[in-house]
Parts: sequence; structure tokens; C-alpha cells
Amino acid sequence: MMKPIIRPRTDPEETRSRILEVAENFFRSIGYQKTSVADIAAELGMSPANIYRFFPSKGAINECICGRIVEEVAEIAFAIARTKAPASEKLTRLLTAIHQHNKATLIKEKRTHDMVAAAMQENWSIIKAHIERMTTIMEGIIREGVEAGEFDVDDPAMSARCVKTAFVPFLHPLLIEHCIQHGEDTEEGLREQLRFILKGLGKQD
Repeated sequence: MMKPIIRPRTDPEETRSRILEVAENFFRSIGYQKTSVADIAAELGMSPANIYRFFPSKGAINECICGRIVEEVAEIAFAIARTKAPASEKLTRLLTAIHQHNKATLIKEKRTHDMVAAAMQENWSIIKAHIERMTTIMEGIIREGVEAGEFDVDDPAMSARCVKTAFVPFLHPLLIEHCIQHGEDTEEGLREQLRFILKGLGKQD
């Protein structure tokens, strides 16, 4: 009696990861707008219909790749927030690191920068979730500062939202791009805004 042929099964998660890997490579090389589902499918040797088995739309792929990109920023923020430094130092390092990361992305990976900028302009759900997470991290640092007597604010959650708003010019990809195009010194402006934020939180010199 012949043994039945056992065909190797592809793990759906593995296929999904391969689709995202190929999509991200295309996005970084030619941009997300120029990348089609057909391009991704051809690179993987499958049909576009098969791609849609894993992602309902091209927009869903866009969101996943954007999520990967902003996750890099979140990891930077978490790493700084977990250190044993004083709250004022952590907040300064966190905001500085995010600005420098976004600035470096503009200079070194313009297509990635453009995608995140579009996602922020169009208010993609992944960006909304990312901003909320970053604001929560800042709130945690501010609470630490209040408990340690470094900061003097009554509502850390509201203060975190205010810090986020005050720092938008140094966080938003399009505003960073505008400053660089006009030859503005973002580093000096960054330092001035950080001093303003810390003073607003009640930090004593």
C-alpha cells in the first residue's frame, strides 16, 4: 500500500510575515504609494488573490508596515522610560531621542519618512494608537517626577497631553522637514522647547 503524499503546510503567520517583509522592502525602495499588491505577489510567486487572503486591502498592509516603523520609536521610548535616571532627565532624553530618530529617518530613509507623514496627515488608526501610547509613557515619567518632588503638577495625564502638543514641531515629520528645508536650527529650538516644557512642569533650576 502506497503511503499518502504529505504536502508541507505553510504556517499562515509565516506567510503573513513574508508578505510584510516583501512589502516593507518595496516601501523603503520605491515608496508605499508606488507599490502594488501585484508587485508584492509577483515577488513572492503567488497571486494577488492569495495576498488578499491574509490582508483585506492594500491599506491594511500599509497600516501594518507603518506599525512596524513606529514600533521602533516606541522601543526607544520604553528603553529610556525604564532607566533609573531622574524623571526630568528621562523626559529630556526621550523627547530628544524621538526628534533625532525622526530627523534621521527624513535624511536617510525619505520614503519611510513620507509614509509616516502621510499616516499622520490622514490620521491612520495605527498612528492614533502610537500617539496614545507615547503620551502614556510620558505620563508615567511625569508621575514619577511628581512623586519624587521634581515636578509640580496636579494632573499628570493632562500634563502629558500638553507636553505632546508643545513638542509637535519636533515630532511631526512634515514640520521637521519644513524646518530643515528652510535652514532652521532644529537642535537649538529643541533645547529651548525642552527648557520651556520642564519649567511648565514645575522643574526647578
